[in-house]
Amino acid sequence: MSVGLLSASHRQRLGAYTRAPRRIASGRWWVREAAIMGTRIRAELWADDERQAQAALAAVMAEMHRIDAAMSPHRADSELSRINREAGRRAVPLSEEMYRLIEQALAWSARSGGAFDISYAAVGRLYDYRLGRRPDEAALARARQAVGWQYLDLDPARRTLRFARPDMCIDLGGFAKGHAVDGAVARLRALGIGHAMVAAGGDSRVLGDRRGRPWTVAIRHPRRTDVPAAVLPLQDVSISTSGDYERYFIDAQGRRHHHLIDPASGRSPDGVHSVTVIAPDGLSAEALSKCVFVMGVERGLALVQAQPGADAVVVDARGHLQVSAGLQGWDPVAPPIEASDGS
Repeated sequence: MSVGLLSASHRQRLGAYTRAPRRIASGRWWVREAAIMGTRIRAELWADDERQAQAALAAVMAEMHRIDAAMSPHRADSELSRINREAGRRAVPLSEEMYRLIEQALAWSARSGGAFDISYAAVGRLYDYRLGRRPDEAALARARQAVGWQYLDLDPARRTLRFARPDMCIDLGGFAKGHAVDGAVARLRALGIGHAMVAAGGDSRVLGDRRGRPWTVAIRHPRRTDVPAAVLPLQDVSISTSGDYERYFIDAQGRRHHHLIDPASGRSPDGVHSVTVIAPDGLSAEALSKCVFVMGVERGLALVQAQPGADAVVVDARGHLQVSAGLQGWDPVAPPIEASDGS
């Protein structure tokens, strides 16, 4: 892999570092998987003994269940569902965690010029990707009146949220999984784990390296199943991929409708096929991947390059690979050392 044009910090995050001599291993790798938050959760970590490993793996899954219980739009008793039921009528008190998340969501909305907007849900809920249903123009126009991050009235003094327009609702799917992997890795650190990968669907965070070599993550090709689009060797970083192949249907006119919605139009952007973002934390990586998808290659990469420690790999509508400045000179087709899930 060519890394001649990368800075020292980028080389380290991409795993291009001098490997220390291997130590005699007294532990081993442990893996646990589960279906939580509507996606596949996978945790892999190095532990010295089974007791430490099982406690750490249980902590990861507990964190995922905790986030799901608070932020799922499909659970009537979640804090998110309570907000959506009540914030149109009154200012709803928020937990400290929910307040900080919505505060960060609004910050990403401002940075991206509205490309990231949790109030897109008023439009997003009109699509059914399993049944191949989309809203007609009249329904879409009505729903768009309820979209707009500027109308989310977040009160820092009272720590409340109120919807300033009728029929508004929010969805945290734009970065909830990234937030969840951040929390899971924090739990692992607290338990003394130094080498791990936690993945929630397309969002992963790696802790340390893979004991003397980088973790390697294959970016799924948006149109082929036999080869990855690229392979990234990583350490101590988060990575998030958003693609138009995850949840979608193709209508009778041949147009692809996928779950990544442009809040301004209420429709699926078609300028890129997939976006992968590397960032210091999972929440930022996932939010940025959504921003770039909506903003397109040029504006999206400019936003990425303005964020400290962030880089991106984009497969555009022509199937061409586009990368941010920090990845110039990197060989995207180097053969993977590990399996595509980072194992």
